[in-house]
Formats: sequence, structure tokens, C-alpha cells
Amino acid sequence: MPSIRIGLSTQFNLENEQVGIGTTNPTEFLEVIGNIKAEGAAGGSGVSTFREYQGFHQSEQGIANNIVIDNAKSGPFSSLSADLVISGETTISSGSTVEIGKTKTLTITDKFAVPFGDTNSRDGTPEAGTTRFNQDFGTLEFFDGNNWKTVNSYARGNAAGRAVFGGGNPMSSTNQVIDFVNITTLGNAQNFGEMYALRRSGSGMSSSIRGLFGGGASPGPSSNDDTIDYITIASAGNPIDFGNLSTARRNPTGASSSTRGLTAGGYVSAANDTIDYVEIATLGNALDFGNLVQASYYPSGAASPTRAIFAGGLDAYSLMSFVSFASKGNSTEFGDMVSGGGELSQGCSSSIRGIFTGGSGSSPYTKTIEYVTFSSLGNSIYFGELTQARVTFNASTQVRAVLAGGATPANVNTIDYITISSAGNAQDFGDLTRETTGACTVSDSHGGLGGF
Repeated sequence: MPSIRIGLSTQFNLENEQVGIGTTNPTEFLEVIGNIKAEGAAGGSGVSTFREYQGFHQSEQGIANNIVIDNAKSGPFSSLSADLVISGETTISSGSTVEIGKTKTLTITDKFAVPFGDTNSRDGTPEAGTTRFNQDFGTLEFFDGNNWKTVNSYARGNAAGRAVFGGGNPMSSTNQVIDFVNITTLGNAQNFGEMYALRRSGSGMSSSIRGLFGGGASPGPSSNDDTIDYITIASAGNPIDFGNLSTARRNPTGASSSTRGLTAGGYVSAANDTIDYVEIATLGNALDFGNLVQASYYPSGAASPTRAIFAGGLDAYSLMSFVSFASKGNSTEFGDMVSGGGELSQGCSSSIRGIFTGGSGSSPYTKTIEYVTFSSLGNSIYFGELTQARVTFNASTQVRAVLAGGATPANVNTIDYITISSAGNAQDFGDLTRETTGACTVSDSHGGLGGF
């Protein structure tokens, strides 16, 4: 039984004396010969620094010798206060973990591995800023507080904000042209290349790198086309074969996230309700995704990083429905279009708002621009008007949308623009290289980027 017990408030003074453990002849005030081992004591299996209490000193605790952390040494190895500095070699055995709280600065001189897994293994309620490697897509992704977004590892330079318009009607050599504009500026379109063949009214799908044109009408006897081809948006040139849609059809619409492109609806021998999908970064034929609530042709599409909305079109008219990019399945009703929808209304988006413009509506042609908020269900809201009543083909960045070409019913080369976050009428942007309608349209900066 010890003769003296010392607690937090015990007064204990030892002056001008030396204490030895494992030695009968200490040379320092406290000298320990041999290893120190504590079992069953609070903090005894870890490394601690002192908290301040009535003169106790808060100081740095260091480990200079090599240390092995494995399942037999459960820890936790942590610092209660100040710093824990390990200057020797530290080995963490397989199956063991070292848990660390908030770290202001972390410098890695060799390699660093983030958590990884497939899309289905994502944390359901992560903190904003959580980063992981998605094995499905081979990309880093992070959680922004609302959605998982892909880390953009591709420097697009001056091409960022580019919209590309391919083909169109009437199907002539003039409309085999592909032209482009920079959405962030004003000005006329420039030549990009030529479609592999005469084609109009196909779907447009794109990541920040690739643009895909799917299906459409061709001049041949069957008229319907099932071809998917692609371009690299940052460079000019002609398209390259990508694969085929599940069914040859004209007048579908497209929507896309960073990784997945959807082609919905269209006309085969009647209105079609098929939704196909492709993985944009690969090559191959489209696969079945699901079906629209209502078969339609000439619908319009818009996308956030997580949702695609398909609006209007012949046979569906004012109906809007949506799907989630991350999971395959049939579309679900979203709301109705204030314009009455109908033929040839076209869509584009930021990550927050979907924009739908022009079309036939309840009269031959309309100037109406309307919008929806992706995060909520409901009817569209009036936004403003085009510079002239017509059908258009659209592209966007997160800030601005360009509303190009179309028919009044005569084909025009007009390009309008709007600022997506505000409401108001469209203004003049410039002109296309030709007068056309029904071009396949893609952008490297649209609202669907950053998601699945």
C-alpha cells in the first residue's frame, strides 16, 4: 500500500531530490531505466500530451523510435492536446486503422490513396467536401453538400463554354455543316467540321470533353437513322463513329450528365417512348434505360447533375417527366408546361434551372421562354420571350443559354441569348453560318455536368 496518494488537487513537493526507477543511483531529477508499459490505465495504450491543470505544462509529445501499430496494439494513438510528432518509422499493419480528427495541413511526399468504391457504395450522408474514387467511372468525385460531382481533370482552355451545332434541315450540303460559338461571348458562329452524312433532328448528348449526335432523319428511303457519332468539343473536325441507338428514329431529344447520355422519345412509325443510354467516355451501342410516361416525338430535354427532364413533344404536349441519371427506370411525371408544350420546344439548363423555348405551342409558333427548378416538382414558370416566334436548338453554360436557328416557318440563322438565373426577354447574340432548323446541339459546360 503506497504511503502517499497523489490526486489532481494534492499538494506534493519534492525539492532538490532525484528519483530513480530501475536504478538506485539516479543522475537526473527523474531517471527511468528500461521500458515503460502501462496496462489497464486510461490512456495507457496510447500516446498523450498533458492538459493544463494548476501549473501542469501543456507540451508536445514525441515518438523518436520506430513503432508498429497493429491489431494487437489497439490504441487509440492520439494527442489530447498540442501536437503528436512521430519522427521514427511508423508501420500500420493490414486491417488496422489510425483515426485522426481535423487536420489543418497534410503534406504527402510519396503517395496518397483516397477511399474508393462503386456508385452504389457511396456514403448516403457525407460531409460537404468528402472525396472518393468512383470505380464505375474511373474518376475522382466529391460531395458538394447536395450532390456527388466529378472532379474535372481536363483543362479545356479557350474551348470552355463552347456550343456546337451539327447538321439540320433542309438536308443539303449547306446543312451538313457543323458550326460552333463560344457561349460566354457574343458573335457569329464559326465552322467546326461536317457531319458524316446529311442528317437532322437527332439528339445531342455531351460531357465536358465529348459531344454525341444520336439518331435523327436521313434523306434515304427509311428516313430514320440509328447512328451515334462523336466529336471532341475542344477541337474542330468531323465526327467519328460511336455506335448505334437501340432503334432507328428521328425527332428524339437528348440529355446528359458528366458520364451518361440519354436519348428519349422520337418517331419510328409512330411516337416512341424509348429511353436509351450510353456511357459517353466509351464507345458502343446504346442500352435500354426505361420508358417515358407518354410516348412523344419532338420533345425537349434539360439536365441537372442528377436529373433529366423531358418536356412536351407531339402526343405528350404539355407533360413534363423526369428520370434520375444514377438509376435506370421509367420516367415519372414532373408537371406541365405553361406554354402548352407541343412540337419543337427545345431545352437547355444550368444545374439549378431547366429552360424550354419556342415551339408550336397552341398556335403555329410561339416566342415563350419558360423554366423549371430541378429540385422541386411542379409546372413551368414564365421566363420571357424570344426575339421572334420560332423553334430553336439550344445550348448553355451554367450562366448563359444560346437559342439558335429555327423556323418561323422560314429557316433563320438567328442566335439569341438569355441569362439563366434571371428572367427576361432574349437578346441578339449573333448569327449561324447557315439558315437551318433541327440541328443536333451539344455544349461542354451545360447544367448536367458534375454529376453521375
